[in-house]
Amino acid sequence: MSTEQQNRLSVFKTYKLYVGGKFPRSESGRVYEVTDSKGNWLANAPQSSRKDARDAVVAARKAFGGWSGATAYNRGQVLYRVAEMLEGRRDQFVREVADADGISRQKAGAVVDAAVDRWVWYAGWTDKIGQIVGGGNPVAGPFFNLSTPEPTGVVAVLAPQDSSFLGLVSVVAPVIATGNTAVVIASEKSPLPALSLGEVLATSDLPGGVVNVLSGRTAEIVAPLAAHQDVNAIDLAGADTGLARELEIAAADNLKRVLRPQAVDFSATPGTERLTAFLETKTVWHPTGALGVSGSSY
Repeated sequence: MSTEQQNRLSVFKTYKLYVGGKFPRSESGRVYEVTDSKGNWLANAPQSSRKDARDAVVAARKAFGGWSGATAYNRGQVLYRVAEMLEGRRDQFVREVADADGISRQKAGAVVDAAVDRWVWYAGWTDKIGQIVGGGNPVAGPFFNLSTPEPTGVVAVLAPQDSSFLGLVSVVAPVIATGNTAVVIASEKSPLPALSLGEVLATSDLPGGVVNVLSGRTAEIVAPLAAHQDVNAIDLAGADTGLARELEIAAADNLKRVLRPQAVDFSATPGTERLTAFLETKTVWHPTGALGVSGSSY
């Protein structure tokens, strides 16, 4: 090894937020130290402000029309592309997950592989969930009646605190698979895998604004989101009992849909509960028979 190589300083990674398809620093200019399980410094993460949260909601709302209007098949392709890009950066995520969760590289590798598989699993559901929760309804009369699922809108997602990556993917992927857009608050203790995920999303054909990732003091960021009038739903996966109660009260101001925190084994194969949690059902009635022509409709 040459003297020049021996004296070379490593290039430390600068972590940024992911909002509207771009990578801003917090508008406040604040950062906070992220450490590993032994207290060793890993990086400085952006400490998001209320303004950052509002900007993320604006970006998510702007992206909602195009994303919810895309075909389910197309959304599935995009989610599969996320899995492809994540697989290509496996080594980076193994290192970050090992540091974040205080586990061996071997165990971290299993977590990252499971997260990649989870993206693929939800990608496969995008064009199937409509058949599971929608369909024709029996009607006694000269009508036909159809129920179809539609995305709720902008969803604030409080990522799990104790599962920095697999838990994160498990709560974000089903939200966007069904056509919603998301404002994600990363684990306060272990935000680095979530911030790196933003880089994967930016290169995976996912339109900017569909997923927005914030890091910082959880209670400070999520409080304004729970009360925000343009947020339609909130997933409290990462909230403790006290914080969850406060956020439920704040969310009631404009009748947000709230998914309460629950004990979940994220390593287990998920059901469809999170896919359906942020769907609304639209029912259409239509008369049959027109101008005396049996079987036609108008």
